[in-house]
Amino acid sequence: MKKQIKFSSIFTLILLPCFLFGQRQQTLELASLYKKGKLKSVNREIKIVSSDSGAYLKILESKKEGIVWLPDRDFKNGTIEIEMRGKDVFQRSFIGIAFHGVDDINYDAVYCRPFNFFAKDSVRRIHAVQYISHPDFTWEKLRKERNAVFEKEIINPPNANDWFIMKLVIDRTTVKAYINNATDPSLMVEKLNNRTSGKIGLFTADSSGGDFKIIKINYKK
Repeated sequence: MKKQIKFSSIFTLILLPCFLFGQRQQTLELASLYKKGKLKSVNREIKIVSSDSGAYLKILESKKEGIVWLPDRDFKNGTIEIEMRGKDVFQRSFIGIAFHGVDDINYDAVYCRPFNFFAKDSVRRIHAVQYISHPDFTWEKLRKERNAVFEKEIINPPNANDWFIMKLVIDRTTVKAYINNATDPSLMVEKLNNRTSGKIGLFTADSSGGDFKIIKINYKK
């Protein structure tokens, strides 16, 4: 009996930190969510494409920004990891993640410009990954007033026409973006608003579409 009580005490001590400081995690197949009617598309047409590696969500090109909202409405802090694919066509590929969304106008986002990944022009290369906070802080405003602060070059960038992973690490004041499991972030910025929670979405900018496969979300307490 004493051994059983001792074992139970040790087991409780091991698990208690997990309950107090643990994270809720989920992995979502976007094609499956679409088939279940769980996605809300704003200013974009979406469809499912089958491939040898599994089905994925294709967002078709259109003018102005487009967002596909996920069912989650209360993401606060943690990580969001997305597998996505753009293309190496100038000014036609802007793909990323929206978060802390209040509605279709008020949200933050981090997105990549694959056509700048391997640009010969060094100025274009520093425009590879971008943070924005709509509606007040658009990419135009940030580039004009604080150039190269909220957009950076990706060191060792992925193939501009292939699948790659972007992971965002988000807390109350900062956002970090990691590309393809890199040790160091490609982008690290201070948030530009007081929003601390909201919806998560797939982001495509003006004249862009994109392919999105799997999203992993860790909710940090």
